[in-house]
Amino acid sequence: MCDKIGKKVWIIPDCELPPEGEGVAKGHESVIIVNDSDVDAEISVKLFFTDKDAYEDIKWTVKAGRVRCFRTNNIDDMCGFKVPFETQYAMKLTSNCEIVVQYGRLDNTQPNLAFYTTLAYTE
Repeated sequence: MCDKIGKKVWIIPDCELPPEGEGVAKGHESVIIVNDSDVDAEISVKLFFTDKDAYEDIKWTVKAGRVRCFRTNNIDDMCGFKVPFETQYAMKLTSNCEIVVQYGRLDNTQPNLAFYTTLAYTE
């Protein structure tokens, strides 16, 4: 049985994978998922692009009572899909149980690196 903390459908509208850049902190995007339920969360990921069809063959699992970070620059995390650098896209996550989703991006393509995190959108 799933607890009611979180939601089953999430949208991250402003995704854009930055290049790694230089320095110790490498540019990246991450999607952090918290599963506070007592069942494993099985998550389907859909990527939306401006100039091509959506991509839907990404599946993630977050064990019950765990947190997991998925990196969009990690081809294993993306189930073999190579996310293009510096391309605006959006992401939809659909889970079998309630989850909480946070998005983060580190962009160090300029001297003053930019890092931000935000909760995804849900209804």
